[in-house]
Formats: sequence, C-alpha cells, structure tokens
Amino acid sequence: MRRFVNPGNTAFEVAVNSQIYVDKTGLLAYTNSVINTKQALICSSRPRRFGKSITADMLCAYYSRGCDSDSIFASYEIAKSDYYKKHLNQYDVIYLDIQWCMMDAGSAEQTVSYLNYHVIEELKEIYPQILPDGIRTAYGAMSCINAQTGVKFIVIIDEWDVLIRDEAANEAVLQDYINFLRGMFKGSEPTKFIALAYLTGILPIKKLKTQSALNNFMQFTMITPGVLARYIGFTEEEVGKLCEQFGVDFREVKRWYDGYELGDYHVYNPNAVVNAMINKSFQSYWSQTGTYESIVPFINMNFDGLKTAVIEMLSGSTTQINVNSFQNDMVNFVDKDDVLTLLVHLGYLAYNQNMQYAYIPNEEIRQELLFAVRRKKWSELNLFLQDSEELLDATLDMDEEATAEKIEKIHTEYVSAIQYNNENSLSCVLSIAYLSAMQYYFKPIRELPTGRGFADFVFIPKKEYANEYPALVTELKWNKNAQTALNQIKEKQYPQSLLQYTGQIILIGINYDKKTKEHSCKIERFERVLQ
Repeated sequence: MRRFVNPGNTAFEVAVNSQIYVDKTGLLAYTNSVINTKQALICSSRPRRFGKSITADMLCAYYSRGCDSDSIFASYEIAKSDYYKKHLNQYDVIYLDIQWCMMDAGSAEQTVSYLNYHVIEELKEIYPQILPDGIRTAYGAMSCINAQTGVKFIVIIDEWDVLIRDEAANEAVLQDYINFLRGMFKGSEPTKFIALAYLTGILPIKKLKTQSALNNFMQFTMITPGVLARYIGFTEEEVGKLCEQFGVDFREVKRWYDGYELGDYHVYNPNAVVNAMINKSFQSYWSQTGTYESIVPFINMNFDGLKTAVIEMLSGSTTQINVNSFQNDMVNFVDKDDVLTLLVHLGYLAYNQNMQYAYIPNEEIRQELLFAVRRKKWSELNLFLQDSEELLDATLDMDEEATAEKIEKIHTEYVSAIQYNNENSLSCVLSIAYLSAMQYYFKPIRELPTGRGFADFVFIPKKEYANEYPALVTELKWNKNAQTALNQIKEKQYPQSLLQYTGQIILIGINYDKKTKEHSCKIERFERVLQ
C-alpha cells in the first residue's frame, strides 16, 4: 500500500466502524456525475470538525483502484446509484494531506518539492517504463503517463489551504504552492490527465487581485454551499435520528448546535453532535478544534464597526456584511466585512445567503466568542456588561423604575442620533441591553410563537439554570404605554408555551415615548392558573 498514490480504504473504514457514522456517500453520486466534465474541479471548504478529512477519505476509498471497497459501500446510499459500480475502484487516485506533508517535509519551504518527489517516486513504481528520470513535477509525470497510456487521475487534496493560512506572510512559499496548484489544474493540459479533483480546506480558493488563482474550480463554501449543502455537516433530519437512537433531547441539541443555514438545510457541526450523543452533555466542544487562538487577533482589529457588530451578534442580533471583497487569505483585510467573512468560513459566524447578513449560529459558538472577547478585555464589552448586569438584576428584582432607567441609558449611549428615533432601534438595543443574560439564558428569541401571537423577545433559561432564573417574556411598544404592552402579553397568553421549560416566568412591558425620549416599564410575575 502506497502513501500518496492509491493509498487504499483503511482510513475511511475506521470512520465507518466508529460508534457514530452518518451516511454522506450521496456526495459520490454528484462527483460521479461531473467526472470528465468542466465541473470536475471541486473545492469544498468548511470549518474544522465539519468532516473534511472523512469526506476526502471516502472519495479515496471509493475511487482508488488500489483497493476493493464494495463491502464498505454496499449498504450505503451510493450503492443505490445507477453508476455505483461503473466508478467504484476504477481510478488511479493521488491523495495529499498538505498539513501532514508539510510536517513530514520539515518546513513550509520544502513542502512543494516534497510533494513532487514522493508522488513521482510512487508513480514510477506503478509505471516503471514510462517516466523518464528527468521528470521534476507530479503534474508533469501525470501528463507523461496520460500521453502514453490514456490514464486519467483523480486528485484529492485535504487541508489544501494550510499553507495559505499558516504561511500567509511568506510570499515565496505561497507563490511556490500556488504555482504547484496551477500546474496541476490550470489550463488545457491538466484536462487531459485529470478526471476529477476534490480540494477541501477551511478557505475557498485564494484570489490574486481581482482574479482567482484557479478560477476553473467549482467552489462550495459556507457562504455559497450550492448542491453540496447537505454534505457539509449533519442535517437536522440526521441529528433528529441520532437523538432518537441515543436518547438525547433534540430541543437541547438544537439550541446548542443548530444555526448554520446552508441552502435549504439547517446544518449542525458533526464534532459537537457526536460528542453530545456520546457524552450526554451539552457544552462547547468548539474549543477543542484549536481555532480559538487564531481568531483573537482578527476580532481585535481596529476596523470601524467591527467590535460593535460582534457585540450585537453576541446579543442575538444580525449584521449586514459584504462577502465579495474578501481575498480568501488571512492577511489582506480592508474592513470589518473582510474579518466577518473570514469568521463565517471559520464557522464562528453563520451567513444567510438570501438576506446577506451574518449572525452567531448557536450557543456553543456564542460561548466561545464571549470567552474570546472577555480575554481581550474589550473596554466596549466591559462597559456594556456592567450596565447589562445591573439591568438584569433590576429586572429579576422586578424594579420597574431601575429597569426603565437602565434601558434608557443604554438606548441613549448605544444608538446613534440618526437612528435613535427609528422604531427598530428599541428592539436592537433591548437585545444588546441584556447581553449579560447570555450566561444564564439562550439567545433571545425574536417573535417567538407563544399563546395566541408572537412575543417580541423571549429569554429561555438554560437547563442548568432553570430552577434559579425565570423565563423573561418582553413586549415592546412605541408611543403607547408599558401597561398596554404588559396587557398584550397576558391577553394573548404568551407565557403558556414556556411552561415546558420553567414554571418561573416574568412578564415585562416596555414603552418608548418618541416625543419625550423616555422609557417606561411594567413588570409582573406570571401566575399560572390551575385548571
């Protein structure tokens, strides 16, 4: 068994034999459909722990003629495909894990020469009479073999972007590596010897100025997932089945790990879900991915509006972003949109493609980002947290005057003069105002269907705090009065649907008087009426 050319199926077999394996072999039906077409060059980027390496191992096990994988795939979705047998173990596969190769090469500078040397040596073993001694590149060797035999290759590259990320400031390394990729995939010659290419990593293909270095690739990302959306992580249907199998509360899994909207699918981080199923514990497993330290410098960049946007999203709001200027590397940042776009690719933010806004997808990520910004001791965050903690205390103490005073203070100091009298500003500021509640509550739910209508804001306590902290049901009014807001909560029976989470519920009515710019508040404890 070789390391780089036709390495076999043992890596994928390990995944299939694991305690939890979710069938993603349907992806192979798509790759089969594009073999030997203009769409045969694929770059599928996704965050760490979203199954990149397992997918690469699956492709290798299915296509490589260096093994017999029928017994592995026979019970999975791909086996139902009409072209299952046609492509099964029929190709010479070149499989490269760039991160591993870089470590084995000894340095980033030696990585490309390492790749060329070892791929050529293994190809010489398979085609000893074809390759002359003067061949210097892997793609040159593949071209030579194709010219004499007609053989076409499938190239699978895992962690394709590790040099782009880790050696972002090393122009010589970047240029050497990009030239290697160009030689492998760019132009008319590679179309003769490449049947299919699949690159996977965190970042999309790097851009050079306004042109892509490899603009002939089909790109599937966390921003534009396309037809591969359901293969990027676990879908809601798949998570639901796992919850039934392992006896885990699906509602809690959804609150902790749902949130990525990819096409028509809600997608979950596989690593988090697997850990939650096995450990029966809801917590952040994200810190185990090793990306935390890498994002701290980015969220601390001094771009106008960046820190404000992060604070807004921590509070449960969204922020509009322009994802088009990002250069797909970790050096060339022009504004906050570039940083936020990177965070989408890293998985720290989710992106709504239709509405073009970013947001924090779930409780797991919220905890990681809160930890990150607290470690940086942002003065902006510290000021918000101080006021927010005082507001939460006043609300829980049912101190109406202090609650109104704190909301008014945050409204005045946070919202710009231009936006101050905008009707949406009070909603925005309310989510920001209760930022400190995120330690005890899930993110505020906007327009939650409750009773006979939709409550403006609902804060549901986390399971571990449900006995200590009540649910908060908040109704906002504009130029009316706080009692009207409170009456609406009771009349429309908003609290009824919250009794499944906690028996303690506080009702909060808030009004903003546009003329006087004053806030008023009415607070009552919900009394459950026994039938």
